[in-house]
Amino acid sequence: MFGDLMGMMGKLKETQKKVEETKKRLDTVLIDESSNDNKLKVTLTANRTIKSIQIDESLLQDKEELEDYLILTLNKAIERATQVNESEIAAVAKDGMPNIPGMDMFK
Repeated sequence: MFGDLMGMMGKLKETQKKVEETKKRLDTVLIDESSNDNKLKVTLTANRTIKSIQIDESLLQDKEELEDYLILTLNKAIERATQVNESEIAAVAKDGMPNIPGMDMFK
């Protein structure tokens, strides 16, 4: 029994390490998102850090329009980045879950 527990603890530590490594790797995964008319383009990492914003000159004439574009496009980009982030982390965590009797309902 004790050996099983030690094995599970080791597997959990290993999984934790893999999750951390995955989080670091997600800093290098870039998500590009554009407005429908391509007047605004944003790039962020899968960890949701904004890397670049490109704004078409025409949007600089109208502050409210630019703000709307930023909100819509950034929200779309953050949503996509979150999906990538969560699926990558979940895949690593699921792989490393120890096989505990009665815990299979959480998989």
